[in-house]
Amino acid sequence: MTTNFKSFRRLALAVCAGAATISIASTALAQTPWPTKPVKIVVPFAPGGTTDILARAIAPELSKAFGQPFIVDNRAGAGGNLGADIVAKSPADGYTLLMGTVGTHGINKSLYSRLPYDPQKDFAPITLVAAVPNVMVMQTEKAKTLGINNVPDFIRYAKAHPGQLNMASSGNGTSIHLAGELFKSMTGTFMTHIPYSGSGPAMMGMVSGTVDVMFDNLPSAMPQIKGGKLKAFAVTSSQRSAAMPELPTIEEAAKLKGYEASSWFGLLAPAGTPPAVVLKLQQETAKALNSPAIKEKLQTQGAIPSGNSPQEFAKFIDAEIKKWAPVVKASGAKVD
Repeated sequence: MTTNFKSFRRLALAVCAGAATISIASTALAQTPWPTKPVKIVVPFAPGGTTDILARAIAPELSKAFGQPFIVDNRAGAGGNLGADIVAKSPADGYTLLMGTVGTHGINKSLYSRLPYDPQKDFAPITLVAAVPNVMVMQTEKAKTLGINNVPDFIRYAKAHPGQLNMASSGNGTSIHLAGELFKSMTGTFMTHIPYSGSGPAMMGMVSGTVDVMFDNLPSAMPQIKGGKLKAFAVTSSQRSAAMPELPTIEEAAKLKGYEASSWFGLLAPAGTPPAVVLKLQQETAKALNSPAIKEKLQTQGAIPSGNSPQEFAKFIDAEIKKWAPVVKASGAKVD
């Protein structure tokens, strides 16, 4: 009996010691500092577009806040799906983030028949970075040559010359593409869609005159508009932009009731990323977006900074997916 008691006591002590070791290890793991190495922000489009501009605006601020480099990694392709899929399948350790867009996390679920990732289940939303209107633009000299000064002029010309104009976008399924498809369906015009690997390359095509029209994000188009190389006709949002208040909305200019196709951009991590890491990223991103320098810089470019909570951003994404589904269907756009 005594021997059995001693054996039981030794076993109990061993179990307690093991439990204590596991507890200490778990606590140590939970308290492991982050980040201890560089963090990558995947931009699912080529350099030069608004997604890239916003990522490069906040990356230095996050680098300063966390004491580790935040590196922008451009992975263009498939309307943003390539880069988004890379992040969705990355380790959930906080070292690979995505600058997602209305395309990757709002439109593409309805636009693509097969999406390699689930925009809701495969990601941990961090924060909405900014929202921006798109702007309808043509190369200035080309618009002048064709006698197109505004949206009604453009519609008249496109109807009189069906198929003779082409429309650039940053890729199949992007908000830039869908804004144009919605315009075509609501005006009864036809333009050949020319998808590029990002807004930057598409803008080069616009400036060179290779393509005719584009519904680009306002921040990436603004320098070319101010430089006189592009003529802006209207913004795609439901209200005029504070950055260019002289521009009407497309709804106003063409009397297209209900036309609205704005863009947004936000940080996301792979699903399963520790909530503490997600919260740290949200807090520092919000702090950067609310700093006078960054706030003024983005607003001057036509972007509206956000910085909302992960929970708010998750609800926003859910609402955007529901919002764009009928728009995609009505536009007739579909990508296999």
